[in-house]
Amino acid sequence: MSWFLQRCRALAAALVLLMPTIAAAAAPVPAVLTPQDTLQLQRIAAYLNGIRTMTARFRQVANNGGASAGKLWVARPGRMRFEYDPPTPITLIADATYVYYWDKELKEASKYELRSTPAWFLLRDPISFGSDVVVTRFEHIGPAVAVTVVESAQPDAGSLTLVFTENPLSLRQWIVVDQQGKTTTVMVSDLQFGMALDPTLFQYQSLFSGSNR
Repeated sequence: MSWFLQRCRALAAALVLLMPTIAAAAAPVPAVLTPQDTLQLQRIAAYLNGIRTMTARFRQVANNGGASAGKLWVARPGRMRFEYDPPTPITLIADATYVYYWDKELKEASKYELRSTPAWFLLRDPISFGSDVVVTRFEHIGPAVAVTVVESAQPDAGSLTLVFTENPLSLRQWIVVDQQGKTTTVMVSDLQFGMALDPTLFQYQSLFSGSNR
């Protein structure tokens, strides 16, 4: 029974970054940014836009303590794949238009519009901190900096916080808070950039191949 509960927690955590959020009723308050903060945001945007392909290991922790891990692949713009380690039987794929959720044990799939998920900010091209998002937090935490954004068009649909080390600038984690205030944190390590990635990684049909990449 404890194994079953842990799996349920992990499955719930797996959905947050790439699942749509539901509007609540709270308007975001923009952070007060200094000129130095604005320059740092420009630097962060340039760093993110410079990522065209990436692989990494991830560890994901949900609001209820459920944890899972696995490997991710990114091909900007628009494409991302999360492959969860056993016992979590989940693959998530973003193919620039939709997000596909595949449960390998149940052989069940679901599809959502990528534009409605928090992952859209990381996968769009170009990434910017312009009028289409509201920066609600910009904070230096020791050697790291945290930036929280919400979409201007959907201000009540949750937030995405990106955490970077500053010297050198490097993405270390992101935190999704949904409209109910539940938090999921994804920590990344072993980041690699600029490699050629197999296009089938981001194709819906690959979910049925049964391969673990």
